[in-house]
Amino acid sequence: MNAAVKTYGLYLGGEWLTTADTIPVTHKYTGNVIAHISRAQQKHVTDAVTLAEKTFKASKLTPFDRYSILLKAAVLTEIRREELELSLAREVGKTLKDAKGEIDRVINTLRLSAEEAKRISGEMVPLHATPGSENRLGFAIRVPKGVIGAITPFNYPLLLSTHKVAPAIAAGNTVVLKPATSTPISSFQLVEILEEAGLPKGHINIVTGAGSEVGDWMLADERIAMYTFTGSAEVGKRIKERSGLRPVSLELGNNSPNIVHNDADLEQAAKIISTRSFHNAGQACIAVQRILVQEDVVAEFTEKYLDFVNGLVVGDPENSSTDVGPMINEKEAIRTEQWIEEAVAQGAKILCGGKRAGAVIYPTVLSETTPEMKVNCMEVFAPVVTIIPYKTIDEAFDISNRSSYGLQAGIFTTNLQIAFQAARTLEYGGVIINDVSTYRNDVMPYGGVKNSGLGKEGPRYAIEEMTELRMVVVNL
Repeated sequence: MNAAVKTYGLYLGGEWLTTADTIPVTHKYTGNVIAHISRAQQKHVTDAVTLAEKTFKASKLTPFDRYSILLKAAVLTEIRREELELSLAREVGKTLKDAKGEIDRVINTLRLSAEEAKRISGEMVPLHATPGSENRLGFAIRVPKGVIGAITPFNYPLLLSTHKVAPAIAAGNTVVLKPATSTPISSFQLVEILEEAGLPKGHINIVTGAGSEVGDWMLADERIAMYTFTGSAEVGKRIKERSGLRPVSLELGNNSPNIVHNDADLEQAAKIISTRSFHNAGQACIAVQRILVQEDVVAEFTEKYLDFVNGLVVGDPENSSTDVGPMINEKEAIRTEQWIEEAVAQGAKILCGGKRAGAVIYPTVLSETTPEMKVNCMEVFAPVVTIIPYKTIDEAFDISNRSSYGLQAGIFTTNLQIAFQAARTLEYGGVIINDVSTYRNDVMPYGGVKNSGLGKEGPRYAIEEMTELRMVVVNL
């Protein structure tokens, strides 16, 4: 083993444990091994839950303590920004531009979670207004659930770990975290930051290994009070089925529609959509996938859109000028290439892109697709978009809703009536007006409907998911 390549152990009760069996982590552009991680066994998962449960029961952290720790973690993240950005570029293949955006959001999420730690409260319940209960005083308080089992994906490894860990800590819970096997380094960096910020041992524990093993062992442990997961609909469904009566928060897939109506500012729409269509190599749950354009303006919009897309720089994510880097691995790039070829064989036309070089898929725009093509009806999770013409706005809404997903949608229009009609009609957890479906501010409630999941993220809303409302009645 190369001595220069760091080996990360499991993080159990504040101690690092290296196992004999390790898994390599590669640079997603060069393919070089950049780290090794320990492969957990079932005993390690059991130990992690035991330590998290013990810490939860013994924890003396006050809301102000939790606020102070999370706020200091935000400061430390800013100090380590350059290191963290480079790490994301290497382990994810994320461009430095995208990595900067992720670190900005991590800092914001830590700050928001810190503030929410001081705002957790309950409510008065007017029991005295009911005849026979005149002498009763009623109020509800929010209490932490206990051990939170968090499972995170590869595409935003630091941000999405923060979105689960920070609210859990703010609420007074402890965490067992299982990061994606292909991008685990940022989770270890998050632990280092929280540890330096003063988080006592045992409040967060990390177990690494194959999801089919470690994730299942976590699901089997009844002491985990709640599961929070970001990933595929298929895995989310399995978690829901196996969690029993325990609550889950699931942030799953999407095939985001973005509507461009004939009254929109086409220059603005083309620029914004092109800029956000291919960030993170299209590997985002709310990435632009289906662009629905009113038929009177589809030619003009497409010309403007392609002008912007053709100007994107593709290649090494560590180059500061790069706009689109590699996908997570060559296997996924090959799968994407096959979907493109299948669509073309079924009648689609490639307007640009369609090429693959190793794990890199060049930004691809397709036209003349049909609803049943995979690039439309499934989540492509790659730098591939389709342009679909429509006649009326009602048809656009119908096409958008004819999906098993419902995370976020975007619409460009200058008509206020149409904008609010979209807000009421589109069957999505978020409707973004005059911006793309990829817009997410970490303060907002984020989550979908249908096969896009259950529950909401965003520190305030995640804390509601991670706490119980406990009723207290006093007989005066």
